[in-house]
Amino acid sequence: MEMAYTYWEGEGGWLIGYLNDFPDNWTQGKDITELEEMLLDLYINFKEEAKKETKQIKKNGKLRVPA
Repeated sequence: MEMAYTYWEGEGGWLIGYLNDFPDNWTQGKDITELEEMLLDLYINFKEEAKKETKQIKKNGKLRVPA
């Protein structure tokens, strides 16, 4: 499986990037190899969190908002 990511060079030459499926979660690395390792760690963490969430019972409600 492959997952797309976006990256750019930040201050001090560090590479900053995020997984395109999770654009609000940035990480960084000294080079492309380290950046990809950090992105993989993010993906693994998201996957583990998703497993925890499926075990929880969630309910929906409706909030009355004054007009």
